[in-house]
Amino acid sequence: MKALLATLTLLPILLWAVLKIVNGIMFEKDCEGYLKRAADANTINQAKKELTIALNYMENHGLIQGYTSVMYQTPDEDVAFWYNNIKSARTELEKVTDETTPLERTNILMKLRETLLDGGKEGSTVTVPSGISIYPNNVAYVWFGGIAFILFIISCTLWVILFDEWC
Repeated sequence: MKALLATLTLLPILLWAVLKIVNGIMFEKDCEGYLKRAADANTINQAKKELTIALNYMENHGLIQGYTSVMYQTPDEDVAFWYNNIKSARTELEKVTDETTPLERTNILMKLRETLLDGGKEGSTVTVPSGISIYPNNVAYVWFGGIAFILFIISCTLWVILFDEWC
């Protein structure tokens, strides 16, 4: 019975981890990947197309306002700033006409790349607020993760007790 209980108390932390991973993959596939493609685009039309897909995802999933933080708000977790910045970038792309010179087009694409990407030790990464893949459920994930962690500690304790009993 203790072995079953110890095993069952591991399930919440495993479920929490799987949900975080799946949400991260889905966000990368359906939004972040398109932002990266927009940053890498060589033409205004291609960049506009990729940004539109990402913006549609943001709007359909409520990623347009609020903060991803749970305890306190910091500027790098401001969803509205991130969303509005990307939306403004698309607006700039829509202003391009046939009369826009190739140099101006290149400058617009370079500005877009700087808006969408951050440089780091590991190269360029897409600029997104931390925790955006689980937003707007960040608070629920913290609570679920905390409870799962407590159950994990209980599970580890039960396993130690069981191991001592078997020795």
